[in-house]
Amino acid sequence: MTETLPLFPLGSVLFPGGSLSLHIFEARYRRLVQDLVNEVVPDRRFGVVGIRQGWEVGENNVDAMYEVGCSARMGEVQQLPEGRYDTTSTGEQRFRLLQLDTEAAPYPMARVEWLPDTEPDPETEQVGERLAASARAAHERYLATGLRVEGSTTPPENTDTSTLAYGLAESCVLATEDRQDLLAETDPLARLRLVRALLIRETEFVRRLRAVPAQLSEFAEQAGIN
Repeated sequence: MTETLPLFPLGSVLFPGGSLSLHIFEARYRRLVQDLVNEVVPDRRFGVVGIRQGWEVGENNVDAMYEVGCSARMGEVQQLPEGRYDTTSTGEQRFRLLQLDTEAAPYPMARVEWLPDTEPDPETEQVGERLAASARAAHERYLATGLRVEGSTTPPENTDTSTLAYGLAESCVLATEDRQDLLAETDPLARLRLVRALLIRETEFVRRLRAVPAQLSEFAEQAGIN
């Protein structure tokens, strides 16, 4: 099933259940906030998609963005001087980006199709429990290095297997490409295996070098797109 969403391209990846804080200052995205608050856009919902290259996307330039994004529901909105806003939103559902429209509104619009998880096999329930325990153990070893995203928390014990990988990754310093791979994976067990492998890799990297890996692009000054 397809739907049309206002689109917020970012240099980061939003997970279902993840939190997103934005400082909005560009005119078109200030208009988007107004339309969300006034429910011109239904349900205060918009789409977040990572930018694959550079800091901005041109007209109809879908190739500059990743194929899979995540819808978000805007929560708190604080109005600031000069028409700016500070906002908080929560990630909800994954989608696949089909088409970009820069003419229908002052801000980008996109036609998307929802991207649900594959149905789990009942016989794999025990495998999922073992994978969850193994991924949590890798997460604890990762946090023991001292790395953690500020303000993040460890997923509670009753977190569903289908969303656990997102919760574990949310508190970790991972490259955009790694986070995007997690977002795009539709098999919950494969997603747990992936996050476990990423955490093991990053823990070993930090243990050996006592350094946090970063992309060269992170050393460039990012132009504000919002």
